[in-house]
Amino acid sequence: MKQKKLLGLFFMIAFLNSDAINASEHHSGHGGGARGSSSPGTCEKVRVSKFLPPHLATVVPEAEFSFLVFNIDKPEQVSVTVKNIPVDFTAEFKDPFYLIKGKLPASLVNTAARINIKVSAKSSHCEAEDGWLLKIADK
Repeated sequence: MKQKKLLGLFFMIAFLNSDAINASEHHSGHGGGARGSSSPGTCEKVRVSKFLPPHLATVVPEAEFSFLVFNIDKPEQVSVTVKNIPVDFTAEFKDPFYLIKGKLPASLVNTAARINIKVSAKSSHCEAEDGWLLKIADK
């Protein structure tokens, strides 16, 4: 009789443990969506760097500037403004980044101006904004 009770208890414990193991297998690693997965909908965060001339440098009017953008598919994703004035730029792909070059607007003289960079993407969490400030001298 004791042997039957002991055997029954053993099977109950084994059954309960298998349910716990099964539940932990199905619920472990949940990252809540894209986190931790590499599905086609995920993206690498855009990175903007190597601002030239450097932050707070004094430059002549219509000075050229450049920066690097990593993790974009095409340069059309980038927009550049200076004091809300859109700036035309060139983009050259130099694997693994784009070298972006532009020129300060001619109307900006004897002032300070921030070069604003916006990078668009299909998903808002993949977009980026960055920039830096320059001092523009007299002509």
